[in-house]
Amino acid sequence: MVAEQVNIMNHRFWVGKKVLVTGHTGFKGSWLSLWLTMLGAEVFGYALEPLTPNDNFIRTGLDHELNHSIGDLRDYDGLKGLFCKFNPEIVFHLAAQPLVRESYNTPKYTYDINVGGTVNVLECCRRTESVKVIVNVTTDKCYENKEWVWGYRENDQLGGYDPYSSSKACSELVTEAYRISFFNPDNFTQHGKSLATARAGNVFGGGDWQIDRIVPDCIRALEKGEPIIVRSPHAIRPWQHVLEPLSGYLQLAEKMYKKPIEYAGAYNFGPTDSSFLSVGSLVDKIVQAWGAGSWQDQSNPDDPHEANILKLDITKATSQLGWSPKWDINKAVTETITWYQQYKTTNMYDFCCHQITDYMMNKA
Repeated sequence: MVAEQVNIMNHRFWVGKKVLVTGHTGFKGSWLSLWLTMLGAEVFGYALEPLTPNDNFIRTGLDHELNHSIGDLRDYDGLKGLFCKFNPEIVFHLAAQPLVRESYNTPKYTYDINVGGTVNVLECCRRTESVKVIVNVTTDKCYENKEWVWGYRENDQLGGYDPYSSSKACSELVTEAYRISFFNPDNFTQHGKSLATARAGNVFGGGDWQIDRIVPDCIRALEKGEPIIVRSPHAIRPWQHVLEPLSGYLQLAEKMYKKPIEYAGAYNFGPTDSSFLSVGSLVDKIVQAWGAGSWQDQSNPDDPHEANILKLDITKATSQLGWSPKWDINKAVTETITWYQQYKTTNMYDFCCHQITDYMMNKA
């Protein structure tokens, strides 16, 4: 049923492609894995156990829709065995420790996963002949944040105040070193691999239950009928629905497969200017879409440092890939809240497939 509707994205390209997704049990990874399955790819996932029984991966029953293995990126031998068994053609690397505040509590773990894990994935790709395309998904926080009012471009300086941001900048540097040393486009005929990084803004959507993320924090409070606690209501972020950057990753991987030399490199995937909002403004939209609720400003100057303003310049992705955001902030919030209001009573696999189909058809 769904397969007949997804031809707006190149369905034929993905049919039968062997795709490995690290972090497939996570928020973005589960949506990407579901989308790839809809497109006809043969998907294999590698990740830790889901965080909660209500995660998108569990609610959609994805464990029955794709082959997957529960494992830790720090286990190089286990990861290498998976590559040898599955022989993927395309690798999306999403597995990570994804939280700024958690990185202050567990800096070593954060670096071990986000830097060492990237090394393990790239080394497995290097040693696996079948791999043709690798997309390492990092973050907009990989840039050295100067609190600029304009968006960061792919050639701006990398850096990071907190361990999470720093670890993602390190992951970018590791990727660049592998691209130059082992996957150099100038020597493509020798290695046959194309390597890119994808940097996305603050992503939200259905099925995310991480602690210290504003949308899941809102939903937990709204379900309990409690005020939403907001730590940084004036911080400005590039908000976007999860399907926006995922569509970019898919377009990027397809173009890398067809023109591997031309499309290797780094790409930003962010929203239009209208979706750069303060945290407080986003919470107002969430409360309005939910139909009830309130929030409290609990800013604390002693809290760990987080960026106050962060924007991305997406000119490269729009001009070179032909990618552009489809859903404005109001549509993104509405689709997200609908997921959370229906996950207990609805077949969420069908629900998510319909959201993906609506996105591809750009239904406003």
